[in-house]
Amino acid sequence: MRDFRLYAITGEEFHPGRDLLTVMEEAIRGGADIVQLRDKTGSKRDVLRKAQALRELTRRYGATFIVNDHIDVALAVDADGIHLGQDDLPIAEARRIVGPGRIIGISTHRIEEAREAERDGADYIGVGPVFPTKTKSDVVAPVTTSYVREVAAEIRIPFVAIGGIKLHNVDEVLRAGATRICAVSEIVGSADVAGTCRAFLEKIDRAAEIARRR
Repeated sequence: MRDFRLYAITGEEFHPGRDLLTVMEEAIRGGADIVQLRDKTGSKRDVLRKAQALRELTRRYGATFIVNDHIDVALAVDADGIHLGQDDLPIAEARRIVGPGRIIGISTHRIEEAREAERDGADYIGVGPVFPTKTKSDVVAPVTTSYVREVAAEIRIPFVAIGGIKLHNVDEVLRAGATRICAVSEIVGSADVAGTCRAFLEKIDRAAEIARRR
């Protein structure tokens, strides 16, 4: 998969009264490289409808489109990839279904899971939740920046830090070794979605420049 810096996930509960496509288009215009559709409560038909619309949007802008959990929906809309949780299908089985050309990402919460994901052929991993978050109802305890440091030191496939990350605390995550950031409520719940994305990217780029100078 091509490299990325900012990963935006849908969260319609954080922008009541604002259209999903409008919000995600603003995120892409602000610099989000990847958009993930995450819908834990909608019917399959609703998820498919949203996926079709987001697939069209991301194609228009050249952004990567990932579907969370719903492998059948991802295939139906020709998404670029899928994102799995630890309780979903094993990576090998998911790969057999989606084929070699699609991206497979998986959430990890400890270094053993990261090692397994890398060994099993994941294209990237999620590392989190770094901080407490209300984005997911089934969230595990925060892994803190110590896990980010572990992954940065050992894992060679791309990883994205996620979970409770805001503009006011992202510098701490970047100092721990993250170079890719995922946010949900901080992006989609913002009054200025594109501006918030640009602010994240400025911090990511600044941290990368500091790392290069060391």
